[in-house]
Amino acid sequence: MKTTGSKQLTHLDAAGQPAMVDVSAKAVTARDASAECRVRFPAAVAAQLHDNGLRSAKGGIVDTAIIAGTMAVKRTSELIPFCHPLPIDGCRFVIEWQDPRTLRISCTVATTHRTGVEMEALTGATVAALTVYDMCKALSHAIVIGPAKLIGKRGGKHDVGSTG
Repeated sequence: MKTTGSKQLTHLDAAGQPAMVDVSAKAVTARDASAECRVRFPAAVAAQLHDNGLRSAKGGIVDTAIIAGTMAVKRTSELIPFCHPLPIDGCRFVIEWQDPRTLRISCTVATTHRTGVEMEALTGATVAALTVYDMCKALSHAIVIGPAKLIGKRGGKHDVGSTG
């Protein structure tokens, strides 16, 4: 396997070829992860969205983003080549204004399985952000998405940060 410092890349086999990680020997445990992505609007667009209650000509922005993000969570293994298909026990979004121009999208995903749901949480948050962009692009193409980041994960070998 290829290494970076003392850590190893997990999606390479002994010959350095891409490979899905074999999780069959891992214990089935409760696992969850939270990720977030931000959407920053030009001032005039943000003001218009505040005035319209986060609705666009296409409909309710938050509701549509939550539906799209949830669909993405459930299909992560179809989008990211080495992700395992997982049963999703729970998926929750919080979408709120972080400041007058920035919408914060948080996605928390839970499963009981042999591998975690970090990629599902990241996929849900980013697809929800892309959906916000799509619903608002008629107002401006100067909308900025990101950063997207893992906030925390729990379960498995190591806990990281905090989950929702």
